Amino acid sequence: MKFAALIFTIFGGDFFLKNYMEKHLKWGEEKGICKGRILLRRYHNSGAALNILNKCQKTLKVICGGMLLILGAVWFLLMRKKDNFGIMLGLSLLLGGGASNYYDRIFRGYVVDYFSFHTSWKWLDRIIFNISDLCIFLGGIMVMLKCKRGFLV
Repeated sequence: MKFAALIFTIFGGDFFLKNYMEKHLKWGEEKGICKGRILLRRYHNSGAALNILNKCQKTLKVICGGMLLILGAVWFLLMRKKDNFGIMLGLSLLLGGGASNYYDRIFRGYVVDYFSFHTSWKWLDRIIFNISDLCIFLGGIMVMLKCKRGFLV
C-alpha cells in the first residue's frame, strides 16, 4: 500500500507543481531559488528527454503508454512478494513519474518542465526538468541495480 501511495504522491505533487508553474511563471521568465543554484523556468517539451522524438508524438505516446503498462504489470506481480523493497521503490518512482509525464503528453500535448540547475557545466544548465523526470531517473537506476542478467532478484 505504501508504494501505491508513493505513486499517487509523485503524480499529484508534480501535477500541482506543473499547474502552478503554468499559471504563475511567464514564458521566458527565470527565478532563482536555493541561492541561485536552481532556476525556475517554464518549458514545454513535446518529445521525450531532451526533446527526442518531438516530431513523432503519436509514436511517443504509444511507446510511453506501453512501457507504463508493462511496468505496472511487473509492479502488480511483485507487490505481494517479500524482500523486494528496492525494486518496488524503483518501480514506484518510475510509475509515478512516468504517469505524470504521460498525463501531460495525452491531455496537454506536451510535458511541462519547470526547473534547471545552475552549475559550472553549461550543457547541464540548458536541460530543464520536472520532479517526474528526477523520479524516472532515480527509479530507473534503482531497478537496474536490482536486476541481474535480465532477471529480478
